[in-house]
Amino acid sequence: MGFLDFIFGAEKRQVEHYINNGAVILDVRSQREWDAGHIEDSVHIPLSELNNRIAEVKKLYKPVIACCASGIRSAKAAKFLNLNNIEATNGGGWVNLKKKL
Repeated sequence: MGFLDFIFGAEKRQVEHYINNGAVILDVRSQREWDAGHIEDSVHIPLSELNNRIAEVKKLYKPVIACCASGIRSAKAAKFLNLNNIEATNGGGWVNLKKKL
């Protein structure tokens, strides 16, 4: 197993762990990106609105897998959610995440 396999294998296992624990997918892309395609049954809150809508996420009472287009915004979202006592992980880009599901 190479270094990249180790890193990305750990990421996949973490996403699987969250899914097995009833996690909700939180898509933090813009409305335009969301309208162009998204994971079925995911929740849409753009990253720019997350601070003002944190109560909505808390009311889900579930761990969160954040996703976006590439994984950059979802990493920021996951960090923000964790700082607000919400169990969250970065699922990366939504297209790749969809393949893992």
